Amino acid sequence: MVTLGVGLWMSRRQATAGDYFLGARDLPAWAILLSIVATETSALTVISVPGVAARGDLTFLQLPIGYLIGRIGVALWLLPGYFRGEQETAYARLESSFGPVTRRAASGIFLVTRALGDGVRVYASAIPLAVLTGWSIPLSILAMSVVTLAYTWHGGLKAVVWVDVIQLVVYVAGGVAAFAIAADMAGGTGVVLSHAAAAGKLRFIDPTISFTSTYTLLGAIVGGGMLSAASHGTDHLIVQRLLASRGLPDARRALVGSGVVVLLQFALFLLIGTALWAANLAPESVPADQLFSRFVVEHLPTGLAGLVVAAILAAAMSTQSSAINALASSVTHDLYASWTGERDPVRLLHVGRLWTVGWGILITGAALAFNAIAGGGQGSVVVFALSIASITYGGLLGAYLLAGMAGRVRGRDVLPAIGVSVAVMLVVFLAKQLGQLPALAWLQPVGRLAWPWYVPLGTALTVGAGLVFALRRGKESA
Repeated sequence: MVTLGVGLWMSRRQATAGDYFLGARDLPAWAILLSIVATETSALTVISVPGVAARGDLTFLQLPIGYLIGRIGVALWLLPGYFRGEQETAYARLESSFGPVTRRAASGIFLVTRALGDGVRVYASAIPLAVLTGWSIPLSILAMSVVTLAYTWHGGLKAVVWVDVIQLVVYVAGGVAAFAIAADMAGGTGVVLSHAAAAGKLRFIDPTISFTSTYTLLGAIVGGGMLSAASHGTDHLIVQRLLASRGLPDARRALVGSGVVVLLQFALFLLIGTALWAANLAPESVPADQLFSRFVVEHLPTGLAGLVVAAILAAAMSTQSSAINALASSVTHDLYASWTGERDPVRLLHVGRLWTVGWGILITGAALAFNAIAGGGQGSVVVFALSIASITYGGLLGAYLLAGMAGRVRGRDVLPAIGVSVAVMLVVFLAKQLGQLPALAWLQPVGRLAWPWYVPLGTALTVGAGLVFALRRGKESA
């Protein structure tokens, strides 16, 4: 009811597309900061991260360190370009360098990958929600989707941001309470930390130089940094919030500050996993991703368990609402307005609201489809869908880097370069499966590449291919 109330309250002042999609560019930095954190934290984060620490150590924390470094880079080099003129989306910037076709292509990549990725996030988030509430998975999907779509349609980005703030408070409070209960069951925080230290489970730096290990310092700094640069510098889901700030200084504070909060948030949920291990609540017979859910169901008091369920629901709804609004914004401005030449902000508001409903239905349908395909379990299709962003982010980040060479590289060079990058990265991701075929056994070493290196490789492929295409074009015209 609170979320619906916020949506209705914010809808009172929605007069133009700028109000609806960018909050009239008048949102405070601290609210945008918390909204960014809530948006990038799916229910899977709340559910899965404790299992990472329960089964291993704290080396996962190296990734958010890389994320923070990437955000600092975006704040210094990419953000200023977004505040030149009145840009409505992340991809308007590419139009000034390479023309409208490149803008539409980048927007198309965003639309496809974001819709698929968030459809599967909604589905995957419904699994623990169904376990905790006793609902069926389809009912859990529909319940989340109806409420989320209602406040997103009414209030636009302002409603999304302010509800994000509320939802962040809810799931962090749930996490703190869960840690306190688990630590108490283990004998206290001091006991948890001493036992974990003795077992080597507080290690958080792995200096190993490896391209096949997932959590290493080098992989975190390079791979995590570039992943964050792509997701927070080129993905309209996050850039939309930065554009809604009151100016460049506020956007920088929100972006870099969100990196610090994300680091602390991951530390909290990792320590929950450490506490579960210390309390002997992490048996090997239980899958890592189910440890936290079982703890909530079996060991938390009813009221506190309800808070944690609300926290999981809040994380899921926050990600879904952000995706719906960002997708509608991109279609309205990057495709509809670009193709038709429509500039009337009132007309664009009506179009945007229609697309909000459309994307809400499409994401819900995708989530239900994933449930039908996977048969109610989290199979390889989920892993594949959640990894698509890492496959395409390199192409988008490479396009922005090529935009800095606009005099030398043109749109006709960038589009095929992105195509080369995405095609190669799909092969890299599928190499482990393809390598099982005798004729493609040579791909097996490629399939061992750890996913944090996907964005650096994809970016390098895009920039390299773009420069090669530009060089060939120059020779042909000479």
